[in-house]
Amino acid sequence: MAYRWDFAPILDNWQALAMGAVGTVRLFAICLVLGLGFGLLVALARRSAHAPLRWLAVAFIEFFRNTPVLVQILWFYFALPMLVPVEITPFGAAILGISLNSAAYSAEIYRGGIQSIEPGQWEAARSIGMSGLQTLRRIVLPQALRRVLPALTNRGIEIFKMTTLASAVSYVELLHQGKLVASLNFNPLEVYTVVGALFFLFLYPLVRATYALERRLARSD
Repeated sequence: MAYRWDFAPILDNWQALAMGAVGTVRLFAICLVLGLGFGLLVALARRSAHAPLRWLAVAFIEFFRNTPVLVQILWFYFALPMLVPVEITPFGAAILGISLNSAAYSAEIYRGGIQSIEPGQWEAARSIGMSGLQTLRRIVLPQALRRVLPALTNRGIEIFKMTTLASAVSYVELLHQGKLVASLNFNPLEVYTVVGALFFLFLYPLVRATYALERRLARSD
């Protein structure tokens, strides 16, 4: 028997999905800035001359890269309030889990970019009296960021997809709202098809922009 598609209930509940889309975009924007920004600081800490700072950076990277993001979000939401006297909202737990996990991965991307710079450039900068910090800021980082930009844009796409994990703590994002609409109308096939299509519409322009950026950088090289 052929299945009869019925999207009418979804159109009736479009406001719920729109609210979820807004929540997804807001979570993505915050986690993107925090994840990529903090990741740069972690990468610099890992290259620090101070051993305790390097150890902390390595421990942070290894912990958050080797534990699931979903477990991290659930831990921040359910376990952290049992250890410290703070109340964690679903939004806050999702930000912590996704941002810290993304920072660990982006730190390794930054580190690879910095290490790809030829040692001779460091030596040339020292020979003209630049300090290590000046060399990093004026010479190394601009080149390293340019080299890792495609990888960072791919990381941003992954962050967008990870926002769906926030539904585990009932944060109002697109997947969470889709589950709600499906449970009310008993039409999961139509709802999740629409949710998947909406994610595609959000992400495909970002993917195309990534390809265009890679081609532009390749031409300039």
